[in-house]
Amino acid sequence: MNFRDILAEKSVFLNKDALSPHFLPDRIVHREKEIEKIMRAITPVFKSKRPNNVFLYGKSGTGKTASIKYIAKQFSELPSNGVINYVNCRMYNTRYKILQKIAADITGFSKNGFSPSVFYEKTLDWVENGSRFLIIVLDEVDVIKDLNELIYTLTRANDDLKRGGVSIVGISNKIDFKNKLDTKSKSALLQTEVVFPPYNSDQLSAILTQRIAIGFNDGGCDHSAVSLAAAIAARETGDARYALKLLMYAGEIADEHKNDTVTYKHVEQARKTVERDLVSEAVATLPEHQQLVLYALSTLTLKGSRYQKLGNDQNNMFMTGELYEMYQSVCKDLKKEKRSSRWCKEYLRELEALGLVETTESGKGIRGHSTLTRLLYSPEWIKKTVEGMVLQN
Repeated sequence: MNFRDILAEKSVFLNKDALSPHFLPDRIVHREKEIEKIMRAITPVFKSKRPNNVFLYGKSGTGKTASIKYIAKQFSELPSNGVINYVNCRMYNTRYKILQKIAADITGFSKNGFSPSVFYEKTLDWVENGSRFLIIVLDEVDVIKDLNELIYTLTRANDDLKRGGVSIVGISNKIDFKNKLDTKSKSALLQTEVVFPPYNSDQLSAILTQRIAIGFNDGGCDHSAVSLAAAIAARETGDARYALKLLMYAGEIADEHKNDTVTYKHVEQARKTVERDLVSEAVATLPEHQQLVLYALSTLTLKGSRYQKLGNDQNNMFMTGELYEMYQSVCKDLKKEKRSSRWCKEYLRELEALGLVETTESGKGIRGHSTLTRLLYSPEWIKKTVEGMVLQN
């Protein structure tokens, strides 16, 4: 076997990149209403007026980032005095890093060792001297460590400017995120809100059909594969990325077995791999203490309960108090400052919303009123996944 042999092999794919969540198609299907609302909010720029701040929210894989990138492409094709500057807050997660990146992107100034105020002033000078309108897109805004301070800084800019203006587009996967903003940040950021609901099966099928036309050779993907991938993704999460990954991995399996067409059988085989990939991504994006709670739960599941056996119908379910004790122990071992039990309960609610754990109220046979929690994935795999992330911090 050599590279020539591999390159000579047949493939169901024409352009595998078309199945990537980062691929930007010519048209974003089933997000026309959301895109129009965002465009209308931004349109004042073309009349030399500052647009409102916009907040987009909805679960992962519902088209928020793709819609914004599509809008930015359309925006750049028309003459205006506006600029859309995109920031991935997963990479730039503090006020300092974000202000530095914005200054670097629009003015070219990015030297380290300067205070945030220097980057702020450089940006404002660029805006004011050109009477420009800067629209800052903060993708995954919820991971910014000092968000309220950043929002205050960016919204204050308009008080300091004589010409031009600064607007914010915030994007979050967490529907309840806005409740964690302080009053001033909330009133500033939520001027225009756009909700991205999960896709249903028919919508996902349309998205997949669009990508198949670009990504697969003629006859390379059967309709049965599209239907099953759309149905699975709709039932699980309504996540387009999930559906696209199912088809991509199914195509790789078909190539591996030298099949000419992807069928529902390949999708069924791909499902397990995709679920693990998406869970790994979800765990990687968790705040540190949610990771620590998940680590504690996986450790507890492997060790078993020190307390009363709960019976077969509640296997591997643990009382909140016992889980909190393990969390405290984990924090001590890793030299992390522990949070209160109230915070631990809040973390469990968020982990449940992500589909990583399941909670239920205690039934008969357990003294008092307690919440029981169970890990929904292999404890060995979850522990290993979280361990690498936690130990890197």
